[in-house]
Amino acid sequence: MALIVPIETAPDFAPREDVAAPDRLIAGAPAFRTWALDEALAEAAQWGQIRTGVWEATPGTTLSIKGDTFEFCHILSGRAEISEEGGDTFSFGAGDNFVMKPGFKGQWKTLETLRKIYVIAAPVAG
Repeated sequence: MALIVPIETAPDFAPREDVAAPDRLIAGAPAFRTWALDEALAEAAQWGQIRTGVWEATPGTTLSIKGDTFEFCHILSGRAEISEEGGDTFSFGAGDNFVMKPGFKGQWKTLETLRKIYVIAAPVAG
């Protein structure tokens, strides 16, 4: 098993394709494509699984709920506005990075088809 995993921003395999769940759809008809690139068990006691990949979304607005997960995002292309419930609205585009911490709940509005690299840390189930 390699301990360095290159992150290909245009993977050469078919992605998993999804649409917004009805209870998360706010506006439009966004479609999602996910290329899962790596998955590993974390060494840190509280994190059970780390997932890395590339995610793409077409325009639309959805409810985003992180629950107990932590997510780092690096935007490769496109634009989005993310509004935290009861908080600020942030605009992100190509080259921007951000973190959504556990407990985040808000709206994700994809303005232009967006592609990002993600790293998600999920806690140990218990």
